[in-house]
Amino acid sequence: MIQITPQMRVLVGVEPVDFRAGIDGLAARCRTVLEADPFSGTVFIFRNRRRTAIKCLVYDGQGFWCCHKRFSAAKLTYWPATPELEVHELAVLLRGGDPRARERWRCGGA
Repeated sequence: MIQITPQMRVLVGVEPVDFRAGIDGLAARCRTVLEADPFSGTVFIFRNRRRTAIKCLVYDGQGFWCCHKRFSAAKLTYWPATPELEVHELAVLLRGGDPRARERWRCGGA
């Protein structure tokens, strides 16, 4: 099971990625574009061109996790302009939200 902890580093592919790319293609992009080792345990986040889906890539010591989330109703309204992201911002982003609007995203309910 994949577990993202507050201590983990999160890197974002700022430019859109062709989602036909699998683990090897995303790992190559980690090396070339983000200049990071895909085997480091860093969580890598990518989006498609239409802003309707996110892919996460992380190595857990035994193998890669490649998670794909497609948003059913809306598109991503926010995508980071810099490659660094905090874990709590990732949690908001995975729900289709904007981490800059912190007051609307509280843990634990309505």
